Amino acid sequence: MTLNALRSFALASALAVFAMPALADDIVFTLTNATDVDLIEFYASPTSSDSWEDDILGEHILPAGEQAEITIGGDRGCDYDLKAVFADGDEVTEQLNICEIDDFTIGSE
Repeated sequence: MTLNALRSFALASALAVFAMPALADDIVFTLTNATDVDLIEFYASPTSSDSWEDDILGEHILPAGEQAEITIGGDRGCDYDLKAVFADGDEVTEQLNICEIDDFTIGSE
């Protein structure tokens, strides 16, 4: 193996080591709107935060009875405050360990 090939292999290996933890830090769960009202905003902020993060849904809505995959990026712990805002003005808040869930349902099942 030439010196340049060894350097390329070492660089690729180093980049792979750094890239892998970033992917592992993402937390993904299914959000289910089991209500009769469209969900228009959804927030997830670490419990240590004094304010809400950006609306995860952005310009989208989660219609009544539908599901969406939610991804929380970065390694900021597992304990989160979640807030759902509905089209009729109602709000639901809950505190969860999002590392221990695969899905989160709002409303009765």
